[in-house]
Amino acid sequence: MTRRSWDVAFTAHPEEVARLRRAVEIHLKAWGLDDQVDAARLCVSELVSNIVTHVGAGTPASLVLSTAGERLRVEVHDPDSRALPTLVDAEADAEGGRGMALVAALADRWGVQVYDDHKVTWCEFAVGASTASAAPGGKPSVERADALLDVYATLKSPACSYDREAGRVRRRVEEESVIDMVTDLLHRLRVHGGDVDRVLDCAQSRLEGVGFPSSP
Repeated sequence: MTRRSWDVAFTAHPEEVARLRRAVEIHLKAWGLDDQVDAARLCVSELVSNIVTHVGAGTPASLVLSTAGERLRVEVHDPDSRALPTLVDAEADAEGGRGMALVAALADRWGVQVYDDHKVTWCEFAVGASTASAAPGGKPSVERADALLDVYATLKSPACSYDREAGRVRRRVEEESVIDMVTDLLHRLRVHGGDVDRVLDCAQSRLEGVGFPSSP
């Protein structure tokens, strides 16, 4: 893969997240990395939101995208070397604590580099020839959804967690987990001023265009 790099400075505010997500989409598509757009945008959202929440709104920061070999790297730089992102065991009804768990599930690896005057929180994705067969049936959206659902299931009590290997006998529990996850995401969107009805309409349109087979 050709080595590429792009970076942009920003001020950490909630309204900056949408602009950065759009910029990530534009650059990754220009680089031919369409399959990585959704996961990378979500990770950028969580990393930037972490700065707003744990470092402070108005913090000067920067976002860096780069490719080397068969890896896409996403970095977020901020000046606070003390507030380090960590994986936590969030309760199922907690408002926070899930961001880095989602990053860990979607990315191949992630970490934090700490310097005297700043830190870099990063995550990496495998790209190139290896990604073509990454998802069952050639559908990367299924793999991303599986990763998100796995993370969400771990936040619930053991009695409520689902086991995909158990097959149809656990299908009802899996469906309930999906409903809970979608409801929580829509609640978060509404709290932050998003248009829930528009998002639902867009999601329905995209689902109908995917062409998944009907359930037996």
